[in-house]
Amino acid sequence: MDFEQLSAGRGTLTAVRVGRGPDLVVLHSLLADRHAFDPVIDALAASRRVTLINLPGFHGSEPPMLALMDAYVACIEDGFDEFGIGKDAVLIGNGFGGTIALAFAIAHPDRISKLVIADAAAGFPPQGREAFAAMAQRVTDDGLVAVAEVAAKRVFSPRYLAAHPDAVERCKQVLLGIQPKAFLAACKVLQEIDLTPLLHHLRVPTLVVCGDFDQATPPALNKIVAEKVAGARYVELAGCGHCPPLEQPEAFLDAIEGFIGRLRPLSV
Repeated sequence: MDFEQLSAGRGTLTAVRVGRGPDLVVLHSLLADRHAFDPVIDALAASRRVTLINLPGFHGSEPPMLALMDAYVACIEDGFDEFGIGKDAVLIGNGFGGTIALAFAIAHPDRISKLVIADAAAGFPPQGREAFAAMAQRVTDDGLVAVAEVAAKRVFSPRYLAAHPDAVERCKQVLLGIQPKAFLAACKVLQEIDLTPLLHHLRVPTLVVCGDFDQATPPALNKIVAEKVAGARYVELAGCGHCPPLEQPEAFLDAIEGFIGRLRPLSV
């Protein structure tokens, strides 16, 4: 499959694009990169024009000027504008990408037609905020190597790790490739953000998908989003970790296909 290379903001935001049809935009997790969607990309691109945006700090996308959610939302807005993404686009966000997707949908409900949040939170309780602060301090003191392995182990369910013993090392290498400044900015945003009071304003049709073994963003935090957004649906995937497209691609596709419409070609 041939991917088109994209850049926006005078080269500060990068992305890849594949497929034809209505627009579908993907924002990946902080604990993975866009390749977490590799197992589902063929199905997504069978009937959609898929744009996978590299979050700041990943694959050439520059860290934000300010460690504020508004800066991330503005960055994604630039991508929508310069990549020519239509207003009927479906936006999918996983992990930190899901939190950004929520903020974008609240700020720009006219830019998307449907929203899929996978293992993401509108905000974190004090214990979670303290964990992000501690992680940021370790990165400041000793670099990303100090947290990469621990963070990588939080991505996957035990069953997936048993079947894929190299998964932690592969995830660790992705994390070590992030620009430390961008990782620290994301940690600061996750310490401070709380979109929960704004969720009742969101009028974009929303689906929340979550793995029941997610250690990074547990089901309880995902359920808050589903409960607060009017008309939102919630789907929990048994035995799945933080990245459903990677761990359970078929189950993830089944969950979102019923919500956004047919993705895969019909069998003949």
